[in-house]
Amino acid sequence: MSSTTSNVKHHASRAAESKPLEYLARGGFIGYGIIHLLFAWIALQVAFGSSGQESDQSGALQELARHSYGKTLLVVIAVGLVAMAIWQAFEAAIGESGERNRTAMAERVLSGVRAVLYAYLAWMAVKVIQGANASMGDNYESKTSGLMSSSGGRWLVGLIGLVVLGIGVGMAYYGLKRKFVKHLNTGQMPANSRESIIKLGVAGYTAKGVAYGIAGLLVVLAAVNYDPEKARGLDAALKTLASYSWGVWVLAVIAAGIAAFGVYCIAQAKYRKI
Repeated sequence: MSSTTSNVKHHASRAAESKPLEYLARGGFIGYGIIHLLFAWIALQVAFGSSGQESDQSGALQELARHSYGKTLLVVIAVGLVAMAIWQAFEAAIGESGERNRTAMAERVLSGVRAVLYAYLAWMAVKVIQGANASMGDNYESKTSGLMSSSGGRWLVGLIGLVVLGIGVGMAYYGLKRKFVKHLNTGQMPANSRESIIKLGVAGYTAKGVAYGIAGLLVVLAAVNYDPEKARGLDAALKTLASYSWGVWVLAVIAAGIAAFGVYCIAQAKYRKI
């Protein structure tokens, strides 16, 4: 490793260990948890036919903005999400412990994906604060439609769908195998609540994995059938489930899992290794 690269990694490591960044990131987990609790509530309303809102994280942000305190809270959440994105970007650049193996590289890739996700949600929160259209579903549909109109675009959309489907399967596996536990300071957890917190994580990651898996499958079908309206991400996935009598109850279970993930995120604010 060159001295310049070593220098960059040293400064990045120092920045990643910054206490202000840690506190902001921990606050970001609380905001991320609130988003998922609202997301779960909207999904439950969709399940029983009482909501026409966007049934994804953007719908949760819009729901917050409707309240008098909402925009102030959105500003706080956006700051926390930016801090989380910066923290995960540092983890992607330097790794968590300097290990040089396949698992460590996979974790760095995951950190990079999380950094992009947190940054995107922060950007969506800012758009909601500004009163602009902040629909993830509309955004996905518009981009899919544009891709499909270009040469080879349907193949690319289909590939994206397969990637999203793979992310969903990976997320469910990550939860069911409790891979997330290694990122928690389990020794600091009260003995009587440790297993409960872990079970919330299992339920949350599994539910999100199922939702993303369905969303990915719909994107693939959108490419096959030339139907961009199906490529609306989680919004299309959950509303498609709600259109079937049996799907309503599956959606209700997914909503409960997303709520569990929201509570787990709030627990991470205290127990996540940062």
